[in-house]
Amino acid sequence: MDAAFTAEQDGMRRTLREILAKRCGPDEVKTAVRTPDGYDRELWGQLARQLGLPGIAVPEEYGGVGCTPGDLALACEETGRALLPSPLFATAALAVPLITALGSAAQRSALLPRLASGGLTAALAVPGPALSTALGLTADNAPADWAGGGRAGGVQARRAEEGGWRLYGEAVQVLDGHSAGLLVVPAHTGGFARSRTLLFLVRGDAAGLVRLRQTALDETRPQACVQLRHVEADLLGGGTGEAATDTHAATDAHAAADTHGAAADGGRVLRALAATGRTAAAVLAAEAAGAAGRALDRTVEYVRTREQFGRAVGSFQAVKHRLADLYVQVQAARSAAYYAAWDPEQGGLALAQALEALRLTAGEAIQLHGGIGFTWEHDAHLYFKRAAADELLFGPAHRLRAHAAHRAGLFSPGAPAPAPPAPLAPPAAPAPATPLHPSEKAAV
Repeated sequence: MDAAFTAEQDGMRRTLREILAKRCGPDEVKTAVRTPDGYDRELWGQLARQLGLPGIAVPEEYGGVGCTPGDLALACEETGRALLPSPLFATAALAVPLITALGSAAQRSALLPRLASGGLTAALAVPGPALSTALGLTADNAPADWAGGGRAGGVQARRAEEGGWRLYGEAVQVLDGHSAGLLVVPAHTGGFARSRTLLFLVRGDAAGLVRLRQTALDETRPQACVQLRHVEADLLGGGTGEAATDTHAATDAHAAADTHGAAADGGRVLRALAATGRTAAAVLAAEAAGAAGRALDRTVEYVRTREQFGRAVGSFQAVKHRLADLYVQVQAARSAAYYAAWDPEQGGLALAQALEALRLTAGEAIQLHGGIGFTWEHDAHLYFKRAAADELLFGPAHRLRAHAAHRAGLFSPGAPAPAPPAPLAPPAAPAPATPLHPSEKAAV
């Protein structure tokens, strides 16, 4: 593994940091999140035109840059430093991988170029506050209970008499769901007996679609309540799941074949969601590490200039120790995020490390800023809110680690138990004294 960055990656990082330093300061962030969209559309267009940010991981044949998810993680480390409010994560890290993996050729050709150019944004509308479960980060998504039940709850999909699909249900806490031009919606199909979860595409202007922006702890990650009232939708990818109907099969053989094909499609969807979750976790880990690093930098700058008892606060040994501990946490989180970008299988552990580092750094930033840090208007609270909101959406850290251990088989009954430590050997008996030679006695 070569951990060094290429010249192109360094150039992208430098250019992105310069743009965000000019256009995305704390005041600009607070102004952007209070707009109806929740982000600066002009800045989003600039990042799309100059850097191709939304299409970094989109193949070149679909109008993207054609880089790896690691490059997207590197870019998100810089957006995390600035706490950039944008639909980048919801579009590039959640929706694009699912459309690329499951979409038909026609769907990929129609949607990916628009997503890569930034002209179209997308959101993953998971029913209920179960995004981390749907992505396989804190629990297995195979039972699909997170998508509601086959009888009721979540979002239900039925074949319409005139053809196509109709969705009915509700999804809450949808990232950027109020402004996205395209929704990727997991929904139950087939009734209770043959229930399976499939993905559907819903246009942002579809009839019967109601979207309400919710009040969120972290304003830089806008959330929405999405209500679907018999909304027209397209099945993502088509295939056997599209041909399956909700009516009873004419024969037992046909019913068995239909059930087998639907189950295969449902399993493919769950695997795609889990794969997307691993990559998204690596991107989120880099973003959180960038935010933690910037919070630490701002704190160090403050304690160097703030004086107390006639000397800089940063000169006190206790403050130095606390900052040194934070530095170790941030560097460990950054290293874990870079490794996860290279090996997404480690995304869950890297995300746990980064979320923990961001929470500790943001909390210490408020403490070390003293009385001004406790005011709600201070910039340190932006990082604290990001840390708390990310753990609520994608964590917490202990559940991320527990699920990673479960996937590794550490809790399975057949896992080999660690070998007990070897008992300490008894101390050896002292060797008997050898009598001295007469000449040695004389010498003594």
